[in-house]
Amino acid sequence: MNGMSRSSTAAPAPSPSALFQHRRRHHGGMMHMTFFWGKNTEVLFDGWPGTSLKMYWVCLATVFVFSALSEWLSRCGIMKAGPASLGGGLAQTVIYTVRAGLSYLIMLAVMSFNGGVFLAAMAGFGVGFLIFGSRSFKDTGINNNHTEVQSHC
Repeated sequence: MNGMSRSSTAAPAPSPSALFQHRRRHHGGMMHMTFFWGKNTEVLFDGWPGTSLKMYWVCLATVFVFSALSEWLSRCGIMKAGPASLGGGLAQTVIYTVRAGLSYLIMLAVMSFNGGVFLAAMAGFGVGFLIFGSRSFKDTGINNNHTEVQSHC
């Protein structure tokens, strides 16, 4: 039509296996599928923390703080039942959503299968529960005979 050739100059789309091979070459191998120890890992973002020992410790501290913060958010007073109100419901929804997001980030960090990241997450949850959920730092009163574990269900 009108003397124009219909030859296509666009290359065909790469196959999924070609994309996998490119990614494998780019990252130098496949993802770990078993726990391993060492500072050379990637957690949450491409290239982070990398191979720096300092950045690995920053990564562990971040996972620890996120875990403790998630525990605090699940036990803070704003999540407890109160009078029905739109503002209170919105505040609860925001806190719940932030807590869920933190929990998913922690899960993804642990899925790096780095032993240090796993231990940092468990330590953060444990310390968070000790401070915000256990009886260690709560004044329950001397004559209070509550022996059951507090349940949010």
